Amino acid sequence: MKQPDLTRRQFIATASAGTLAAVASTARPACADVTRKAAKLAILGGEPVRQNKSWPEWPHVNDEIVDAVVKTTRSGIWCRIQAANGTVPTFEKEYARLLGSRFCVATGSGTQALHTCVEALGIGPGDEVITSPYTDPGTIASILSARALPVLADLDPASYQLDPGEVEKRITENTRAIMPVHMMGQPCHLERIMAIARKHNLAVIEDAAQAHLSEYQGKKLGTIAPLGCFSFQSSKTIACGEGGAIVGDDEALMDRCYTVHNHGTNRRGRTELIGPKYRMNEFEAAVLLAQLAGAQEQFRRRNQNAAHLTARLAGCPGIVPQKLYPGTATGSFYLYAMSYKREHFNQVDRARFLKAVAAEGVSLSPYIERGLHREPWVDHIVNAKGYSKLYSARRLRQFRDEMDCPNCDRVCEEMAMLWASGPLLGTVSDMDDIADAILKVYENRDQLERV
Repeated sequence: MKQPDLTRRQFIATASAGTLAAVASTARPACADVTRKAAKLAILGGEPVRQNKSWPEWPHVNDEIVDAVVKTTRSGIWCRIQAANGTVPTFEKEYARLLGSRFCVATGSGTQALHTCVEALGIGPGDEVITSPYTDPGTIASILSARALPVLADLDPASYQLDPGEVEKRITENTRAIMPVHMMGQPCHLERIMAIARKHNLAVIEDAAQAHLSEYQGKKLGTIAPLGCFSFQSSKTIACGEGGAIVGDDEALMDRCYTVHNHGTNRRGRTELIGPKYRMNEFEAAVLLAQLAGAQEQFRRRNQNAAHLTARLAGCPGIVPQKLYPGTATGSFYLYAMSYKREHFNQVDRARFLKAVAAEGVSLSPYIERGLHREPWVDHIVNAKGYSKLYSARRLRQFRDEMDCPNCDRVCEEMAMLWASGPLLGTVSDMDDIADAILKVYENRDQLERV
């Protein structure tokens, strides 16, 4: 089936309104298939919506990637310091060009990229960095590795992003930076966060680990703040197993990032800082370089399919796709995220809904089970000998007492998302299967009580 034609102007207008439903003319109405109504759910013995079909595999492997790894192997240049024009330096130039940034430093992971930035900004013991409780642990690990304090602010429950108002409430005299996370590959409310940072003279490090090529207010994510970080872990929409990157336009700051990630040794071979060894290897860069040519087409396809899927779900009050902020032009759609509203499913819990949709041939996931504010690292920090030397007992007690993020708890309870790197590269028919499975369960929600 041919993909619907969605122009850039249509997509921007749609996303800027906070929903993709404006493309509904390209999709059949949510309740058009009357056969779904009063149908027996597959989990109770009915016929599944989708069967004997596969999704596009991810990570995607092709001959170009294999050839690039073989070529690198045979070259004998396996480390970036062996050649100024090896695959790592070449990837850094190409990735910076792709994003419209002046400089790029490639690292061994997204967490390493973030920690490199924290160190390059001189953030360390006694300092505080505000970030999200709804993210991969690597986000806070980058702050903890510098022996700084990760202060968690609550979310906007509709966008799953940091709430700028909650961020400003958490600022203290020791706050040095804000580390916003573009969850699911969609932009957080970065305009307001940057304004808060300017007001309080704080640094901003964009955690764009999931947000390759996403655009907000005319710029790629990761290029709006002075420093932006990406991950190339296997599930990401540009992937090499592990791997990360830092991008920025400030040459002196990016040189400092290079020095930090190169065990404190600068480009001229002088060891001048404290730094770990976070260099990306040549094999990872070879895998990444081989993907860049097709990355934009895959990005376009995911956005187009996400628009179609959102339009199909527009008539279902029990499933609410992720809110997008005005100025959002495109997203990476690393994940296609939705909130499950049990009040529209006869108060049936999410677990039974997910089982029912899975039986229809579509697998959705809760994603993050608990926010980071509910994980044991909090008590570990409060009781750690090292942190008790760096922070007052009063500050650590306050730190623990303020670990209250009810909106994050709500997001964790309601999330129903699709791992999208591979599936959103499918056909329109695949997207219709996803929507049909969800809508079938919604329209026959009275049966869920028997699941």
